[in-house]
Amino acid sequence: MIHISEIMTEAPMESRTKTEKEVLTLLKKLKIDYQLVDNDVVESMEECEEVDQALGVEIRKSIFLCNKKKTSFFLVVLPAAKSLDTGLLCKKIGIPNLSFASANYMEEYLGAKPGSACVMGLVNDVDDYVQLIMDKEVAEAEWFGCNTGINTSHLKIKTSDMLNKFLPQIRHKAKVIEL
Repeated sequence: MIHISEIMTEAPMESRTKTEKEVLTLLKKLKIDYQLVDNDVVESMEECEEVDQALGVEIRKSIFLCNKKKTSFFLVVLPAAKSLDTGLLCKKIGIPNLSFASANYMEEYLGAKPGSACVMGLVNDVDDYVQLIMDKEVAEAEWFGCNTGINTSHLKIKTSDMLNKFLPQIRHKAKVIEL
């Protein structure tokens, strides 16, 4: 059993990472309501199930990929239990040979370490290197759950706020695909 804090609707800014501070400041600026918990480190979707229960939302799976030449990067967001068929994804987006991007690229473009890739990390992608691919099921859900750029803090927001307020503010758009 992992430790999970009480639900917060405003986060204390002390002892937060740069990415977390930026995300939480931006959510406040955009008047996006959220619920936030701090938790022990979670490194798998199975461990996130306790966070899911605390927030009443499924934490989404995020996978950071790149093309063979390492010139195009993709953050793919799926339901937690869904497996990614990279062959299908390659066909749907017209990019052959996708593979996992290295930890160095993840840190460079998302400001995240392995196990912490998420949509919120796109605040660090100021030059728009990363394309966001979102499974249709995720995009159509009422709520969106993810970490704040580190796997010791998770939040719940309306998916519509994510797609229509947060992403446009950071110059990103989700390409919604049925995966």
